[in-house]
Amino acid sequence: MYDFRIDAGDKAAMYDEMAAALEALVAGEPDGIANMANAAALIWETLPDLNWAGFYRNVGGELVLGPFQGRAACIRIPFGKGVCGAAAASLETQLVEDVHAFPGHIACDAASNSEVVVPIVRDGQLLAVLDLDSPKTARFTKEDAEGCEKLAAILSRAI
Repeated sequence: MYDFRIDAGDKAAMYDEMAAALEALVAGEPDGIANMANAAALIWETLPDLNWAGFYRNVGGELVLGPFQGRAACIRIPFGKGVCGAAAASLETQLVEDVHAFPGHIACDAASNSEVVVPIVRDGQLLAVLDLDSPKTARFTKEDAEGCEKLAAILSRAI
């Protein structure tokens, strides 16, 4: 049984604890879908003020919905479209304070106001993107993006 109680006093420590927990969750498990599902649950249970936490997988050059926590979501997103598609096309983290100001934003959930999307890359190839949404504008900071990049690095070896 996994029972992670992550309640760090600062974001850097919290993300370090989340990374350690994620390492434990994926250790020895070869199934990428299972590892993404547990990662989504860990993130959902740990980070406050989220309304969606999950993954879009690169399937044939298109993002396809993967494991997540939150409301039902868009199933397919083309590279270059919306925040997730921008992360997929550029292979760069997208930190968006106000999704309504992002050109071409795809509103899967009208309650979302800010978003961070981190590409998960192995050997130069996009495997998936980690997508976090919040109903709060400017919910995510550079520190959140860096913490999520640590999680993505772990997942790049586990999916």
